[in-house]
Amino acid sequence: MQEDIVLLEKERWKGHILPMPDYTAAEHYAVSVQRTREGFEVELSLRPLPEPRVFTPAEYDWPDRLYADHFEGAAAYGIVRGEELVAAVEICPEEWNNRLRVTELWVKEGERGRGLGKKLLAFAKEEGRRQKRRALVLETQSCNTRAIAFYLREGLSLIGLDLCSYSNEDVSRGEVRLELGLFL
Repeated sequence: MQEDIVLLEKERWKGHILPMPDYTAAEHYAVSVQRTREGFEVELSLRPLPEPRVFTPAEYDWPDRLYADHFEGAAAYGIVRGEELVAAVEICPEEWNNRLRVTELWVKEGERGRGLGKKLLAFAKEEGRRQKRRALVLETQSCNTRAIAFYLREGLSLIGLDLCSYSNEDVSRGEVRLELGLFL
């Protein structure tokens, strides 16, 4: 079935919650940063977590929503069946550095593994090229190894990390913010 990606009008979709499912992480990319005489050594190694950890949206009290106020200029696109949103990507231009940020990439539970995320990410890449952006960037967590594997298969690479984005214990919790990107 051919499904079109359509603009999700801000007036209708602003504040729409993207119901992220709970997920269990058994492994993560362990992050180590060591200062050396020559500078720094940064290592990310796929390792098992001491015990599996369940991640839930409720634990962060911050549900993912379309058209959040802090993403000025965002545009959301999706695949809609009838009145039901089954997949969405939200992109936001970063004017100060001419990049395009993917702020949301969501596929409804039960619809995953059918190529919708790949289709939406391809759309975002093409939109970045159309806008003559120099790069496409997004954020994920070092414990979200399935998402990381997906992004790597789709041509993105590690472009940065933040050791204390979510808490001062991000490294020990195995949940370091990773920035992945693609030069366009």
